[in-house]
Amino acid sequence: MYRKSYISQYLQNLIPVAFELETAQEFQVMGTGPAQFKVKLNKEIPKKELLKSTSLALGEAYIRGDLELDRDLYEVLDMFLGQIENFRLNQSALHGLLHSPLGVKNQQQEVSSHYDLGNDFYRLWLDETMSYSCGYFKNPGDTLFEAQVAKADHILKKLQLEMGMTLLDIGCGWGFLLMRAARRYGVKGMGITLSQEQYEHFSREIQDQHLEERLEVRLMDYRELEESGLKFDRVVSVGMVEHVGRGNYDLFLENAANALKPGGLFLLHFISAMEEHAGDPFIRKYIFPGGVIPSLREIVDLMPEYDFRTLDVESLRRHYTRTLLCWRENFLKHKEKIAAERGQEFVRMWELYLASCAAAFHQGIVDLHQILMSKGVNNELPMVRAGG
Repeated sequence: MYRKSYISQYLQNLIPVAFELETAQEFQVMGTGPAQFKVKLNKEIPKKELLKSTSLALGEAYIRGDLELDRDLYEVLDMFLGQIENFRLNQSALHGLLHSPLGVKNQQQEVSSHYDLGNDFYRLWLDETMSYSCGYFKNPGDTLFEAQVAKADHILKKLQLEMGMTLLDIGCGWGFLLMRAARRYGVKGMGITLSQEQYEHFSREIQDQHLEERLEVRLMDYRELEESGLKFDRVVSVGMVEHVGRGNYDLFLENAANALKPGGLFLLHFISAMEEHAGDPFIRKYIFPGGVIPSLREIVDLMPEYDFRTLDVESLRRHYTRTLLCWRENFLKHKEKIAAERGQEFVRMWELYLASCAAAFHQGIVDLHQILMSKGVNNELPMVRAGG
């Protein structure tokens, strides 16, 4: 009886609407009014796991199929994550998971564990640009492809590129941003990544598009930039600083600054949080090992140490909600193929990741910011935002 009442009270404290709860021992409606959805527990979730981490305990139960819902996963999570202040998290019990080593070797392994799942896998549900970051939906009817092209153009316009400039992309992914910059602006660019799969894909694209004279890609850690002596007119980093770990933000900005010429521009595009925290246990265990979301204020606070001057800050939070929902839709179209290759638990894990992230952005738990900064004073730039 204690166990039944515990799980009932636990969930009721987290879900703000009426719902049905079915376990092997009980079936009841929680809350008042008509039930919005049904939670079916096929197997008991240990109390100690629920006390350790709400997201990890419920996430693992969902992956195993021990927890089922009769309503769209995103819709339930959008309600559920609105109560995140009531989630349980025992940081001491999860210290090893929430605080991984920040050394080069470990971080290379963490990046590889996610981005080297295979280009064929990502090609199934990303768009043709192979962009794995927030799109920019300029118009209500924009497709994911149109939004990703618009995102690249939005960034490149902010960087005020001119013919013959040099551009570094730290964490270049599959290379679309640099290829777009080379073709539209005539710049020379370099991309660095720790992902073997991304490196091989981008290398082939450079050859296939005959961009060898303008672009190159290297398997390279950002910490090698200072020693390399490389200097660029512009630097961009999209969705990469989330992988460097709290404690390395200084090092990341220092290397970016050293790679940038005086007066040059640096655009940092990153998922941000309102406050500093160690990360979500489910995401860190199953999706992004070592991933930490910096707060906007801690990045801005460090910038003056490297003579970075803030020129522009923009939030694209709602664009990321829509991007993630597009990815989820594409992912689910191929779920049978993915399940045949990787198993049903993998499919449930990745759908949960995509749906929960979409809900987290929609609820404002996380944000997406672009910071445009100059190295030192630059009085040669237009006095209005790019595009007016």
